[in-house]
Amino acid sequence: MHLTRLALPGLVAATLSVTLALPLAGTPAAAATLLAPSCPAGNVALTRLSQPLPRFAKALREGGPVKIVAIGSSSTAGAGASSRAAAYPSRLEAALRQRFPGIELTVVNRGINGQDAPEMLARFETDVAAASPTLVLWQAGVNALFRANGLDTAEALLREAIARTRALGADIVIIDPQYSPKVIGDPEALDMLRLQQRVADEEGVGVFHRFALMREWHEAKGLAFDAFTFKDGFHMNDFGYECFAKGLGVSLAANVDSQLRSADVSGPASLAKPAKPGAVLTGTAIPGAAAPTGKTSAPAATGPAPEGLPDSTATP
Repeated sequence: MHLTRLALPGLVAATLSVTLALPLAGTPAAAATLLAPSCPAGNVALTRLSQPLPRFAKALREGGPVKIVAIGSSSTAGAGASSRAAAYPSRLEAALRQRFPGIELTVVNRGINGQDAPEMLARFETDVAAASPTLVLWQAGVNALFRANGLDTAEALLREAIARTRALGADIVIIDPQYSPKVIGDPEALDMLRLQQRVADEEGVGVFHRFALMREWHEAKGLAFDAFTFKDGFHMNDFGYECFAKGLGVSLAANVDSQLRSADVSGPASLAKPAKPGAVLTGTAIPGAAAPTGKTSAPAATGPAPEGLPDSTATP
């Protein structure tokens, strides 16, 4: 399979040069402290959330409690990790508690191996609604690629998930598929990425571009697949889950920061610990994801990007 560069419709890509993540209120970026030294420092524009999370921001401003429900399949449950504590929900909780100290914040892991949207919706009331979440992280679409008619039914299921989450009064973020050999080898992977982004745009919700983040690790940062994926070539390993969680934490924190700066949420100017000096932010950029080339070591393809998805090659 050969998937070419991708571009988000209606957004203009520019160059972003950053050392750290977005600042909170004009101060250097505390969000960058979420990235461990061992995690690749990437282009935060690739994973910037395009829509505000007002309920999440309001709960943080008011001092909590904040409950995040991470529902999904094996890459939420933590398949490939050394323990459940090394799965991304646990690592995300640690990152956000570091960023927002003193706030009661929990991330509940509701991942089950082998599931996708149909099974997730079937247990929505018990595993999501019953928790009264502030924010829902909806990770689906990967296993649909390996099911008959999985792509054909994905749109209706995703829209139902968004509607049911909104009915709870919670925010939602869609997490797209991982960038791993077995996923990029599927001929419908690009179509799934396009579908998720289109539905998110139409529904006014954000997508965390895990695919773009991981692709940058491989193609821009030179990490071999076995550095961040499990030996099955499908799931992530401890390092992959850790860096995925910290990248997601940076995006969530930056989203809250942006709302505070733009006065979408009234309240104190800062919720975070003081930032470390040295953050450098120049220019602007748009979140993006890139399609795989179909080769495990080839650089990103050049040429016009297919309509409907982000372009990760705007990285300096």
